[in-house]
Amino acid sequence: MMFLSDIDVNATYSCGNIGLEFGGMLPYAISNIIRIIQIIVPILLIIFGMIDLVKAVTAGKEDEIKKAQTGFIRRLFMGVLVFFVIFLVQMIVSFVSNKDANVSNCFNCFVNGKVNTSACKIVR
Repeated sequence: MMFLSDIDVNATYSCGNIGLEFGGMLPYAISNIIRIIQIIVPILLIIFGMIDLVKAVTAGKEDEIKKAQTGFIRRLFMGVLVFFVIFLVQMIVSFVSNKDANVSNCFNCFVNGKVNTSACKIVR
């Protein structure tokens, strides 16, 4: 499963002017893990929520239905938090970096797998 087209896993990349060098497999793996989490969490949330609610409805007890609804709402909230954690981290990095292009481009390389000419560039 390939999500990224910019990262060459066999190349060595440099991150900005700080001299940090890393293999292309690292940002490729991190980006794919993040994308998989963003896809799998909502799917699992729907499946487990449906299972819990079907069990509660077939049991026919009003208190079990309310308990299943409360559990589903809790799971939904946690799923939203997991889904948007990358967005929150990107906002924090942009505030901390004071709009430094090297930091944001290097972060973008690891999270989104995007290669830039100024940061996250191929050295070898």
